[in-house]
Amino acid sequence: MTSQSLNVIALVSGGKDSFYSLLHCIQNGLRIVALANLHPPAPAATSADAQDEKDLNSFMYQTVGHEVIPLYAEATGLPLYRQSIDGGAKHHERDYAYDASEQGADETESMFTLLKAIKEKHPEANALCSGAILSTYQRTRVESIAGRLGLTPLAYLWKYTVLPSPVTPANEAQLLVDMEAAGLEARIIKVASAGLDESHLWERVSSTTGSNRVKQALRKFGAVDGASLGEGGEFETLVLDGPSCLFKKRIDVPEDGRLVVREGGGSTWLLTRGAQLQDKDTSNSDLTINSRVPELYDSKFAKVLEELTTRPKVALAKGVAGSEAKPLSSGGSLKNESTELFSWSFVSDDAFESGSITEETKKVVGKLKEALAKHSLDAGQLTTVVIILRNMADFPEINLEYGGLFKSPNPASRVTISCGNLLPEGRNILIYATAPPASNIQTRDGLHVQSRSYWAPANIGPYSQAIDIPITNNNVDLGLRSVYIAGQIPLIPRSMMLPTPSSTSLEEQITLSLQHLWRIGTQMKIQQWTSAVAYFDKAASETDMESRAHLASRAWHMMHAEPEEEDDNGVIDPWDLKYNTQYMSLASGADSKPRPLPDWEVFPMRQQNEPETCIPPFFAVEVEELPRQSAVEWHAHIGLSGLPETSTQLVSHDESQLGGWRSWHTLVRAEQGIFVHSALANIDDTAAASNLHAIVRDAQAKYKDSIRLLGAESLNVASEAPYLMYVDKRSTMFNEGASNVINLPCGIIPSHSIWAADGKRASSVAVFRLSLSSP
Repeated sequence: MTSQSLNVIALVSGGKDSFYSLLHCIQNGLRIVALANLHPPAPAATSADAQDEKDLNSFMYQTVGHEVIPLYAEATGLPLYRQSIDGGAKHHERDYAYDASEQGADETESMFTLLKAIKEKHPEANALCSGAILSTYQRTRVESIAGRLGLTPLAYLWKYTVLPSPVTPANEAQLLVDMEAAGLEARIIKVASAGLDESHLWERVSSTTGSNRVKQALRKFGAVDGASLGEGGEFETLVLDGPSCLFKKRIDVPEDGRLVVREGGGSTWLLTRGAQLQDKDTSNSDLTINSRVPELYDSKFAKVLEELTTRPKVALAKGVAGSEAKPLSSGGSLKNESTELFSWSFVSDDAFESGSITEETKKVVGKLKEALAKHSLDAGQLTTVVIILRNMADFPEINLEYGGLFKSPNPASRVTISCGNLLPEGRNILIYATAPPASNIQTRDGLHVQSRSYWAPANIGPYSQAIDIPITNNNVDLGLRSVYIAGQIPLIPRSMMLPTPSSTSLEEQITLSLQHLWRIGTQMKIQQWTSAVAYFDKAASETDMESRAHLASRAWHMMHAEPEEEDDNGVIDPWDLKYNTQYMSLASGADSKPRPLPDWEVFPMRQQNEPETCIPPFFAVEVEELPRQSAVEWHAHIGLSGLPETSTQLVSHDESQLGGWRSWHTLVRAEQGIFVHSALANIDDTAAASNLHAIVRDAQAKYKDSIRLLGAESLNVASEAPYLMYVDKRSTMFNEGASNVINLPCGIIPSHSIWAADGKRASSVAVFRLSLSSP
């Protein structure tokens, strides 16, 4: 759905964020059809005064200042619909899951009732705008309601604090300064934080002076980033006026109508009475909007794009960085006896015509369900899924059937590509999936942003941007985490559209989609990638594909080219401040700030001094087609977090050591064991094997040899299969037996061509993971 076709219901609380997000909707060409507000229940007739002087303190809704809300209808000329809040916050989980069978509704459900009524009066409404900046708690609840009502969620302020700033160094209160420039008048109506007191009430916070005063007051008490915006409930605001394109009249609250209410515990707020509308002289008003739209590219990615565009023929780096002397030889008696992650491959046993894609998908998804049930798992434990299609046009029907798997928040991350007629005959869909054993499921985390914003693409299907699970062995948590990120295509986040061909280039698509990968990775606190692939749609010629691979390889290398100063953009979700004991203090702990990506301090000093030896392996893979007819899709195999300093080595071996193969091993030492991720590539050897099972056996043998080169001769890895493998089409891959059954030895991605980082073609690439426990 294009931005121009969105008709928006705007959630307004009276606060600054909901109105500023509304202004961004208008600036992005959207039509506002109605305002929606939830307010505290009406007080009992016998206790009106007592009720008036008590704030509901909802964690979901702002309620202070609710008595002014009715004036917004005439002030803006937009229809306003209101409903009282029913119930309280029954669910304190960060991610919201609606349960129809539950007795007594969560306060979130009041929004459903209100919006459903608005949709009946405005059937053209198809989008919902909210002011979420950092609060996943609030955003996921709005998204849940929006999804159930068929509304596109919009959160243009999401992660605004980490987006490119117009000033250097970045001002943590830049959003408030931008509100001032847009003409938004927002005043503090409640304070509830050490450092803020009664003297800050009625301060115009949407101004340079007001924001500086608040920021300085909070800093005296070590406030976390985001506090200067009131994201942790430090203060709440009331909007009185805005640009003439929205506010036709101004709201005035007389001084004698502002009653200070002291609740105790540092919470003080204003009860407003006698608010009135004032006419504005709009005869010479400028109806344009001055809401700052952040630059599309972060500064480092803007540099990448400039380099790719102005210097397209820079020589590629070496494919293998060089080897080290047996880093596992002193590791003692290492064990790899348990399954750390199940890896499954599914294809229909029966051949189907292309028109029967729904029935074929049911068969394949049914196999996935059986595998999950066999291991006492459900779809909510899946970590990542790769879906390979014959025809990308089948994607909507497949999405419908596949999406039915998931009943809880944070579905598996996903990569979707089309490999055309490289799939086995009569098969139109292959699915590869991973999940940890039930005994290993400890703390599974996910990032599932469904709202459009300026930050990164929203979900356009039943998948999460990222899933994060612990790395374990023998049910022992190694203290490390692996993160699986969905494939990233170059959608412009605010519109969810690809750049128009007339105004874009391949360099831009490569850079933008890589930035999406980086932003999500940074949000998930990833410190290192293990390896990555850039998928490209079918090229016109081998020369064309070689050029594409060259550009993507350069972009990957530039993002790892040299250490950067630690980014100071770390922010804490307000949900953590309220419910997570690790963050239950005003000041942020040392672990709250994300490490940079890449984090050079995880490597020993000898590798830090040779940056080229720290670059994870990269491959360019040519397939048939990508989602939305994108030119490129980035797929990072695994992101690693929780890495201690000097814990990690990247060890590689070249063709002379492995008989025509190259290997790269990311090796991480933790207190409880060792994690090894390996990528192996068969360079320029398409005749070595022509049978799929033989190709996989060849990769397994080379993997065993490369593990020996690491010094772990005693490890039994002969039976270890790759969890994913790319095979060039020049090999004969899928062999059908007499029963017409396809036997997949592992996840196989059939490819038109595969390219290593130095521009050499590979006949196959295999990726393995290995978790080892210490004696």
